[in-house]
Parts: sequence; structure tokens; C-alpha cells
Amino acid sequence: MSKIKIGGIMQTTGLAKVGVMSIPDRPGIAGKIMAALGDRKINVQFIVQCIDNLGNDQVVFCISEDELGLASDLLEDVKREVGGEQVIQRPKVAIISVFGPDFRERPGIASTMFSALGDRNINILAISTSISTLSCVIDADRLQDAVGAMRQTFDLP
Repeated sequence: MSKIKIGGIMQTTGLAKVGVMSIPDRPGIAGKIMAALGDRKINVQFIVQCIDNLGNDQVVFCISEDELGLASDLLEDVKREVGGEQVIQRPKVAIISVFGPDFRERPGIASTMFSALGDRNINILAISTSISTLSCVIDADRLQDAVGAMRQTFDLP
């Protein structure tokens, strides 16, 4: 089977995964969370948000691990303000991304990436996509294994 051609692999280290969980869904929630972080100059490098089957928002994102202490205190206040149930945090995560042109018109990239990680017993903690990039949050200690899996799986320039 021929490999899918991609533009390259990106990796980001030194991150923590943080989430404000089980927030009653209503407009403006993500804006409040991100504004609180932005006002403190905390850069968010990855964001996913979804509504669960109970109608609650789950907002999960990655920030620099160095800013985790500041963000934790801040997010406890935000959690109370927006009616969330819990702030979660997981230090020592990394992001592995594959990118290339026209991913939205090229089926099979996501399944290929996810399967390659799964075949190596690398757990995906969160997923985010764009038109040209597919990113997965994983445990930082598995990043080099993940990069190796991507190099083995995809056709790189």
C-alpha cells in the first residue's frame, strides 16, 4: 500500500492539558475562559470544545507547563463564574501534528494517523483539526515514538 503524502510533522513540547468541565451550555463560555487567560498573557496553543449528551460544555486546551500554576488558580475562579463542575489538568503533554495541502479533500489522513499512534499504544488525549493540519495531544514521554510512527506511516518530503 502506498503512503499518503503530507507536507511534514510538527511537534510542541513543554505543555499542560487543562480543561474546564461540565459547564451548562450557553453563549459566551469559551470567550470568558479564553479572555481570563489572555488577560493574564497566558497563550493557548490548542483548543477543543464540545457539548456532551447532558448539554454541558467541555473546554479543553493546552498551555505552557510553566504557566500551569497561574492558570489553575485563575480557572478555579472562572469555573465558579461560569458554573463549571471541575477544572482538570495534566502536565507533561505534547502535541504531534501532521500538515499538508488540502487535507479537507484527502480522506484517510486522520484514520491513518490515529491508527499509527494506536498501533504503538500511544493514547490520544485530545484531537484538533484545521483545513491543513491534524493535531493530537499525547503524553510527552511518547512524543519521539509518535514522531517515529508518523515518519514510518506517511510519505514526507
